[in-house]
Order: sequence, then structure tokens, then C-alpha cells
Amino acid sequence: MPEVLSLQIMDYQQTLNYLFTRLPMYSRIGAAAFKEDLTNTIALCKSLDNPQNKFKSIHIAGTNGKGSTSHMLAAILQTAGYKTGLYTSPHLKDFRERIRINGKMITETFVVDFVERIQALVNDLEPSFFEMTVAMAFDYFVKEQVDIAVIEVGLGGRLDSTNIISPELSIITNIGWDHMNMLGDTLEQIAFEKAGIIKHNVPVVIGEVLPETRDVFATKAQQEAASVAIATDEYYVPEWQTVNQELQVSVASKRNDERKTYLLDLTGIYQAKNILTVLETVKQLRINGWNITEQDLKTGLNHTKKLTGLHGRWEVIQQQPMIVLDVGHNEDGIKQITEQLEITDHENLHIIIGLVKDKEIEKLLSLLPKHAYYYFTKAQIPRALPEEQLAEKAKEAGLNGQHYSEVNMALKAAMNHAKKNDLILVCGSVFVVGEVLLPV
Repeated sequence: MPEVLSLQIMDYQQTLNYLFTRLPMYSRIGAAAFKEDLTNTIALCKSLDNPQNKFKSIHIAGTNGKGSTSHMLAAILQTAGYKTGLYTSPHLKDFRERIRINGKMITETFVVDFVERIQALVNDLEPSFFEMTVAMAFDYFVKEQVDIAVIEVGLGGRLDSTNIISPELSIITNIGWDHMNMLGDTLEQIAFEKAGIIKHNVPVVIGEVLPETRDVFATKAQQEAASVAIATDEYYVPEWQTVNQELQVSVASKRNDERKTYLLDLTGIYQAKNILTVLETVKQLRINGWNITEQDLKTGLNHTKKLTGLHGRWEVIQQQPMIVLDVGHNEDGIKQITEQLEITDHENLHIIIGLVKDKEIEKLLSLLPKHAYYYFTKAQIPRALPEEQLAEKAKEAGLNGQHYSEVNMALKAAMNHAKKNDLILVCGSVFVVGEVLLPV
């Protein structure tokens, strides 16, 4: 067991080092850090006088889109005048990105004090990093007296540490192929795990359903006497376009074909799916008595990045050559990226990619464009697939390029090769994107 450190003399950086090295962290080591029950989270929160029961919340699960949807909803609620907590994971640059109130990150002082307060219990329980951060977020939201908190599931749903809350509303964005080693190898099994966040008598919004998942959600909702609203049954997107670095989306009601137009500062075309989930969620919140005007909705969507600090979703960080960061890392995420590439003007395409070992590597590589030039790399975490192995697998898939030991070396090489009308994309892992040094 690692040496137990006294936190009495610890500053913020030492506290972070303690969290990152003392506690098993899924993002670093993978499945070994995933605790398949809620025992530790319940014990941690009990020691804190059960903060999860003292604030209102919205709970969001899903294979893709849950991060963007969480941030959009937080921005809308904040614009509507509610003091809004936001818990998401993982972080890109700063641990404190995970826990925010009205866009402002948790204070360093609170992080240090919290870890010091519960250190004895941590030594007894040996919780995971994620279990610890969930308890920290819930405690912070109570201490700061938030009106509501948007809580993003870490992994799955049923056994996720966040699943001890009793929310105002549950949301499942979609179901796709990811984390099959832990959630199951059929869409029905994955849907069952995500449906675990559906609570008794709590309305649930489903972003989109598949033939394999519709009945799974319906059965669980019926068992819990929870009303179900499926966003794609209520709305569709007749058209969208990119206007001045913003995504303009026209949304139509399937009931009366009434149309409204929204401007998003999140420019990935996949946000056109997420906005339907957001609109249905806002409708359900209004039914439950939350005061959100149409202007609040429009302003929140138009200023999500500014209000909540969301990054890494088709994020253009430079023009000429255009450099884009996108955290898409599973089958659906890569498909969405390739669709975006097809409609983005560019001459040559340069793709910097790093993947983690527990993904379906060959499947992901088969989805990528063969005409691009590749720069294979890895994040600086134990889970990362070594860049030489990635390059070898990519070669078998018909993708050509060089390999680099870290992302900024790869980015420098791409910038040296790129012309001003080329496009450079960094993708494949949240951790690869997070290690890009800005400005480039």
C-alpha cells in the first residue's frame, strides 16, 4: 500500500498528487479502477451527512453527447438565474474543471480542505479517484447552496458513483458501442446499464432510441412508474449550417411542424442531435415548475463555451492551417468526426490520433479516412496504446503516417507539413486532446 501522507502540511498541488497517485483512477489505468457497486460512495457521503439528498439535480447518462448536453443545460439554467452546479468528467487541463458552479471551478482551498477532512476514511475505504470526486462535488454543491446541479454519469449508469442522487429529471442521450468490457457486448446490455439511472416517479428524457434499446428503456420506466419522453419522437432538424464560427440549427416540432432557429457556439454538427435532447429537457423542466424563458434557452445555447468552459468538441483553435480538437473516441464519436470532415473545406487532411488500449482499435481505425496523412501518438497515461503499436495496426488498416511519443511533437510535425488551406485534426482520446499545449 502507498505511504499514507499527512495532509496537514499539504498545499493544493500536493493534494492533487495525493489524489492522482493514492486513488485508483479509471482514466489512467482502466477497468481495474471501476468499482462495481455503490458501497464506497454511500459510505463517503454518509460521513458527509448525505449531501446528495440536499440539492436538486439533473442526471445525465449516454454513450455520446452527455458532456455537451450537460454543459448546454447548465448554461441555460445559469442564464435563467439559477445558481447551477455542474459535475462532469474527465477533465482536459485542470482537475477543477470537473466541479463548477455558474461556470467557475471549485476553489483550490475547498479541494485541500475536503481531502484533509475525509483522509482517515479514505485510508480505511480505499475508494477510487472517481468515488472521491463525486463525494467532493456533492459536498461542495451543498456548502455553496446551489439551486440545481447537472450531474454527468462517469461510466454506465446503474453502478456509477453518481447514481445515489434522486434527481428532478433523468436523461439518457443515446446508446452506442463503448466500454463493452464493463457494460456488456450487446446494445441491450449497454442500454440496461444506462437505464439504471431511471428512478421511481422521476421523468426521463431519452435523446434517441434504437430498435434494440427502445423496449429496454420502456420496461425500466414502467417498473419505476417514470414518464418517458423521447426527443427524436418530438422534434427533428430540417436544416443546419455553420455561420461565422457558430452552428445555426433549425428545429421543427413533429406535432405541428412549428420551427425555431438556434445559434450554438458549439460548432460540431453532432450538436444538432444534442440540441433535441436539450429542448425536450427544458420542456420537461418547465412542466416541473422551472422558470426558463425562450430567451434564456437561446442565450444559454449561444454562449455555452463562455458560460461553462466546455472545450474539445470540434474546437477550432487556429486558422490557416485550421487546427481542430475533438475528444471523440468511440465508434459513434469517430463516425461523427468523419461526417464533419466531409463538410469542412480543406485541401490536405492531417490527423493526429492516440487511442487507449481498451477500445476496439481495429474497428475505430477502419472508420477513418484513408486519404489523410497520420501522426500516431499517445497520451501520457498507463492506459494509452503505445504509438508504435497504433501505427502498426493503422498500417494494416490502410492508414499511412509517422509516430511520435507525445501529442505536441506530433502537432509540431503536422504544422511543419501543412499548407495554409490544410486541416489538422487532433482526436482519439480525451487525454491526447488535453495534453495539447495552447496556444499552438
